[in-house]
Amino acid sequence: MSARIPTLVLGGTGYVAGEVIRLVLGHPELELAGVLSDSQPGEPVCKAFPHLAAVLGDTRFQSQADIERLVATLPRSAVFSAAPHGVSAALIDALLRAAEAAGTRPSVVDISADYRYSTPEAYAAVYKHAHGAPARLADFSCAVPEHLGRAPTPHVAHPGCFATATLLAAVPLLAMGLVKPTLFVSGVTGSTGSGRKPVDGTHHPTRHSDLYSYNALVHRHIPEITACAAAASGITADFAFVPHSGPFARGIHVTVQAQLEAPLDTAGVLAKLREYYEGAPFVRVLDQAPRLKDIVASNYAHLSAAANGRTVAVMSVVDNLNKGAAGGAMQWMNRLLGLPETAGLTAPAPGWT
Repeated sequence: MSARIPTLVLGGTGYVAGEVIRLVLGHPELELAGVLSDSQPGEPVCKAFPHLAAVLGDTRFQSQADIERLVATLPRSAVFSAAPHGVSAALIDALLRAAEAAGTRPSVVDISADYRYSTPEAYAAVYKHAHGAPARLADFSCAVPEHLGRAPTPHVAHPGCFATATLLAAVPLLAMGLVKPTLFVSGVTGSTGSGRKPVDGTHHPTRHSDLYSYNALVHRHIPEITACAAAASGITADFAFVPHSGPFARGIHVTVQAQLEAPLDTAGVLAKLREYYEGAPFVRVLDQAPRLKDIVASNYAHLSAAANGRTVAVMSVVDNLNKGAAGGAMQWMNRLLGLPETAGLTAPAPGWT
């Protein structure tokens, strides 16, 4: 091994895992040491991600047993879990038990939903099955990086992509006492947000040139958004969330509306947002409406707002695979490892995607 930190990626065949691998391969302080896929052990990783073939070379997927043996030999390592909800919890628990038995110290960031809730009951209420490792929940905290300066736990769970976009817009409004605690959220997501396995909602002929809502007011991210917003702002708010499927592959556009507590115009709201995110390297507050093409495939989030003295609307755009998943997780990993938060993440959006 070189002086760089060995990095393991769990659940290695999905879109988010591919984005994590891409970011690790370009990171100045991390080195890809293993990619777990129990469904494809021994197969070349570039078979799942041909766009990374030039850098991956002959890197091959490993089994869970291989990864557990590996983490036990690494005094310090970084572990990203992009395994599915309901699978990640037990997988991480087994890996940490192997590390504990060997006296090694992995830092884990989970990108699934398995460690986003503080109790097994809260998790089961949303996902309708028992938590895979309830004793591990106390080892994880969940927040958007911009809303928690330092993780109070050894490991972190990154919020979901819709949650990330919504929280970036909503938390400043609540934390600064600008709005009444009922917020109306409309969000549009690209097809990669539904994962790699084709289903009716993400099948190209169904989704192309169309726009439609789904799970209106009952989406599973609502409890997650509510809990994270309360932790970050100190206010328990009511979120009325309506998600939509958009006819594009990457990106999320969210609009958060609320009634103002006191009269404020657009310039005033923009000033408040800039004050709140001062020093946040990946959040830009714009005078004009934010556009997906300006942030897709990057870790940057763009916000803007409009207000008429009674109502405020904050618009938020993020890349669902990067800032909303792999990139936000990388921000957390950089912090856990004591690295600059921006390491490996400053590449701008390619534009014209």
